[in-house]
Amino acid sequence: MINKIEELKKEKDIAILAHYYTDGQIQALADYVGDSYYLSKIATEIPQSTILFCGVSFMGESAKLLNPEKTIIMPDSYADCPMAHMADIDEIERVRKDYENVAVVCYVNSTAEIKAHSDVCVTSANALRIVKALPNKNIYFIPDGNLGRYLANKIPEKNFILCDGFCHVHTSITRENVEKAKQVHPEALVLAHPECTWDVLELADYIGSTSGIIDYATQSEAEVFIICTEMGVLYELELKNPGKKFYSVGHRQFCPNMKRITTERVLEQLQNMSNVVELDEEMYDKANKPLERMLALSK
Repeated sequence: MINKIEELKKEKDIAILAHYYTDGQIQALADYVGDSYYLSKIATEIPQSTILFCGVSFMGESAKLLNPEKTIIMPDSYADCPMAHMADIDEIERVRKDYENVAVVCYVNSTAEIKAHSDVCVTSANALRIVKALPNKNIYFIPDGNLGRYLANKIPEKNFILCDGFCHVHTSITRENVEKAKQVHPEALVLAHPECTWDVLELADYIGSTSGIIDYATQSEAEVFIICTEMGVLYELELKNPGKKFYSVGHRQFCPNMKRITTERVLEQLQNMSNVVELDEEMYDKANKPLERMLALSK
């Protein structure tokens, strides 16, 4: 199957992009692997006119918004992110009326419709830099409440209004289980994603995006780490750090939607190209602006 995937990819001039949370075998066959920010950026730079995006639906939408002239294909049309739907458009409009000088800051983990009602998008890798750069005093951060709470703690000069969205993978990581893991591996550094709850972040030696966690572990002189994020990241961590040890916190640290993306489904879509991302013209105009603003402010 892998040989056939390589043949079809070259024959049809298709670039395969994969998120760190996909299975290791998917990451191995991809042309580009990264977190949401890297993948959204690289999608605008690669020469191929067709992209097979190994990720969940909001990632494919973002790639299409930034590249309307390109064909974006998803290996599994049912691979979705629950948190991407956890912001309410009526609530966004209510906040705009209740707060002066408010910026609606939308985590990229959201649907195109929610992005269309926002002022700027962010990823966990660039959120701190972008929110600091905004002139607005009031920040309505959607949809992830945990990432919003982390940013509010880092930027006390701004007033944050938080949404109650969450990532089920990161909220399944509990302080109790992190403490138990530390008892088993007392020498380990705890590396946590800011989508984790605040009581978990308090125990972390490092807090950062998926790519930030990989970079920190790679550059650190430490040899043992407890990883508080989706365990698909282990593939890249172990690839870059063959002499180091990485441990999970609990058995639920996986995203079933990301794991829907299999070698069989990648091959199938390279053959028939049926799961094409389509967005109407009005959605392009509205949802693309906050993504473009994100890329501009990230430079």
